[in-house]
Amino acid sequence: MTAPTAAPPAQQLPQDVVHLATAEGLGTFWETFLPKRLGAVRMTGLVLFALFGLALFVLPGLFFVWMLVQSPNLNRKQAAKRIHLFERGLIVADHTGPVGCFRWDSMAALQQITERYANGIHVGTSYLYTLYTRDGSTLKLTNFYEQPERWGAAIQQEITRAQLPGVLESLRRGETVRFGDLAVTTGGIATPKRGAVEWSQIQGLEVKNGVVFLKKSGKFLPWSNTQVGQIPNFFLFLATVDAIRRRAF
Repeated sequence: MTAPTAAPPAQQLPQDVVHLATAEGLGTFWETFLPKRLGAVRMTGLVLFALFGLALFVLPGLFFVWMLVQSPNLNRKQAAKRIHLFERGLIVADHTGPVGCFRWDSMAALQQITERYANGIHVGTSYLYTLYTRDGSTLKLTNFYEQPERWGAAIQQEITRAQLPGVLESLRRGETVRFGDLAVTTGGIATPKRGAVEWSQIQGLEVKNGVVFLKKSGKFLPWSNTQVGQIPNFFLFLATVDAIRRRAF
């Protein structure tokens, strides 16, 4: 992700966010993502369901009332949540101030993107990103925030940009780089269940329906299949495998 051409000045950010970004060396402020407000149609539907439920069933009605009062449209605390992207990392904040700070060069992210269908018709996409720091701090981001396809891709792309040189240098030194259960070296790749296989035996890598398939030459079935949601820094993993197979390091 590149910095927006008309990014708001950092002075418009809350001072506690600015101070934390400065202390952590996050560099230039890029962009802020807000909670996704419910549209008029959905708000109207929730109101009607709440009224109908309270009139007839009580408990279902209370559930829809809870959904209404938890929406950013009506809940100030929910509406105050933010994702702030910077040149070298991100800060997540709520009404109390920053609740998480992550640097691209030292964090990990697991992504789960789920396409939802009803009777064969696509009805939506769910996003879940779990962020980790080296000290063990974690934080989850979902499509509660607007434009998850943008901030999610930015997280993966910037982690890759910041960490790929170091990963390739570790491989040059003969070290093993791990992406969850996948252990990668310049010679091959290994998993706890499948053991090891040399890169010369890997016919191809395919990502389909949220699963990474590694195909071994001469085998009809994939040598391994791993859920994308189980591979930390998935974009970095793909870039690493591509560099090894092209010997581009």
